[in-house]
Amino acid sequence: MAKGLFRSGMIVSAMTMISRVMGLVRDAVVANLLGAGLAADVFLFANRIPNFLRRLFAEGAFAQAFVPVLSEIKEKHGDDEVRLFVAQAVGTLGTILMCVTILGVVGSPVIAALFGTGWFVDWWQGGPNAEKFVLASSLLKLTFPYLFFISLVALSGAILNVYNRFAVAAFTPVLLNISIISCAIFLHDAFSVNAYALAVGVFVGGVVQLAFQLPFLLRLGVLSRPTFAWHAPQVSKVRKLMLPAMFGVSISQINLLLDTVIASLLVTGSISWLYYSDRLIEFPLGLFGIGIATVILPALSKLHAGDKLEDFQKTLDWGVRFILFLGFPAMFGLMAISPLIITVLFDHGAFSSAEVDHVQAVSYGVAAYSVGLVSFMMIKVLAPGFYARQDTRTPVRIGIVTLVLNMVFNIILAPFIGYLGLALATSLSATCNALLLYRRLNSDGVYRVSGFTWGFAVKCMVAAVVMAVSVGYVATLYPWQSWLLMEQIALLAMLLVMAMVVYFGLMLLFGVRPTTIKDLRD
Repeated sequence: MAKGLFRSGMIVSAMTMISRVMGLVRDAVVANLLGAGLAADVFLFANRIPNFLRRLFAEGAFAQAFVPVLSEIKEKHGDDEVRLFVAQAVGTLGTILMCVTILGVVGSPVIAALFGTGWFVDWWQGGPNAEKFVLASSLLKLTFPYLFFISLVALSGAILNVYNRFAVAAFTPVLLNISIISCAIFLHDAFSVNAYALAVGVFVGGVVQLAFQLPFLLRLGVLSRPTFAWHAPQVSKVRKLMLPAMFGVSISQINLLLDTVIASLLVTGSISWLYYSDRLIEFPLGLFGIGIATVILPALSKLHAGDKLEDFQKTLDWGVRFILFLGFPAMFGLMAISPLIITVLFDHGAFSSAEVDHVQAVSYGVAAYSVGLVSFMMIKVLAPGFYARQDTRTPVRIGIVTLVLNMVFNIILAPFIGYLGLALATSLSATCNALLLYRRLNSDGVYRVSGFTWGFAVKCMVAAVVMAVSVGYVATLYPWQSWLLMEQIALLAMLLVMAMVVYFGLMLLFGVRPTTIKDLRD
């Protein structure tokens, strides 16, 4: 079981790495085109709203409720019932999404006022940020329809994952990045504000991603004519599981959105600094955390359906061990060399033309988010321990607690350290979320971290700290800030190779072997 999960996880991680690399290229293009000023703040705001709703409706809630039910139908009733269920799910979700999308496009000024409160107040009073509100309302009309397409992409991706076609769904986001990059390059002269070209790229990307996945679904033979079936038994089951999951699994996204609201009240650049910081954190999170979460949910769902409780616990323990193995070096490594990474990726064009030191500002944000990186990853592994058992209520209760904690941390920290307080509050609340999820799994007798994994965690942390100190020290020996881009890239590549040699070398000295990661252990 674990070897199959490991192989599938590596496939997803490989495809996700391509997507994340293209995402960083996209962000470099955005940084070069818009910098970190007014236009960048507004585009990133307009792009974040539909992405938040996507994770809330589709990846965040629907998929977590849909996958266990689909796995159960597939295991117990066969492909005919799967086709019926998929048709009902597509028809029902698609109808709801269409209504929400129309309301979002028509009501874009209301959405801009709700989530960009500071900009709306300035527009109302004729303040200096009035232009941001007007631009945000216009851009949302282009970016909001992305919700419709990408939610259906998430649904089709969930179906493909249940049938172990992990690579297709993991590769699909690459097409969004290609669309945004292409529109940025070829359409930026077509608009008076470059942000419109990027917004068009978001819309096109949604269409292209859905079109890419449809042939693979047809090949599986699971598609039939969609039907609206709100009261169908299996759809009702998904709906009941989905409603609490909409909140529970999207806590981190809600936190980020609340950060955006508060950041709109801070100095210009705050939203951009948080965005670019979050993007660097999303790279290892997507590469490892989401990659493992993608394959572990269907596996846990099948184990629960088959009443294999011992294998269920061992699989969760394996997932935790995998996260520790890759999460700790990513966490400490980003803290050590994020300024160089940010300089290589973003410090060009409009990003570096302003008087503000954006590299330093973003690097501080990366450090604040890095504090919670392992916790972000842990949530991706621990939460499926509830969803696979079709328990969506417990994560909601925990999510409410952590959401309140996040706001308390925001109120305490933001007045003193601005946007850094928002990033640090998100990290602290994520850590609380992970701890509470584990505490509940433990008290329910579902999962307890094994003694072997505790010892493994200590080894990972020690190796990661030594690696980060070594790489950070070597980086300080070179005046790379004044170097040419290719010289900076060469140094970054050397440091990354050094980091891998030091970390994996120490892990080998500590007795960790490949089988430690691949196999289930007590």
